[in-house]
Amino acid sequence: MSRHTLSVLVENKPGVLTRVAGLFARRSFNIHSLAVGPTEHDEISRITVVVDVDALPLEQVTKQLNKLINVIKIVELEDAASVQRELLLVKVRAEGALRTQVLEVVELFRAHVVDVVPDTVTIEATGSPGKLTALLAALEPFGVREIVQSGTVAIGRGPRSITDRALERVSRSA
Repeated sequence: MSRHTLSVLVENKPGVLTRVAGLFARRSFNIHSLAVGPTEHDEISRITVVVDVDALPLEQVTKQLNKLINVIKIVELEDAASVQRELLLVKVRAEGALRTQVLEVVELFRAHVVDVVPDTVTIEATGSPGKLTALLAALEPFGVREIVQSGTVAIGRGPRSITDRALERVSRSA
């Protein structure tokens, strides 16, 4: 199995996310990450789904997603042709002399300290999944206390937008 990132444009209506996620669940596909948010058009939302699946079953799911009434467009975003980022908040032990070493790691990864208390620091980092994995590995020796990580958000590289013609479809169906 391989990891695939799908950008799914949907009408911004209640229940759409449930139907999209349910389609993956019915096929017993594990969703690795899921992020949903608004687009530049109020009527359209973007669902970014990262799933581990072989190519042929993914094609079948994509066809079934296209049949859902509120799905406007689906694009698979290849790593080389897209920008993909995640957000990580991590709380790390940083008592006394360790604090300086933790702050050096934070600076090395261009992360930010967002909260400081006497025995821990909370760090915010954004980047590719690989960068965040490397940051966590570098912080592990200090004692990671808690992790919160978002799902992947992704956008295609270059001047084209997948929402260019999507608004036309939403307007026609209204």
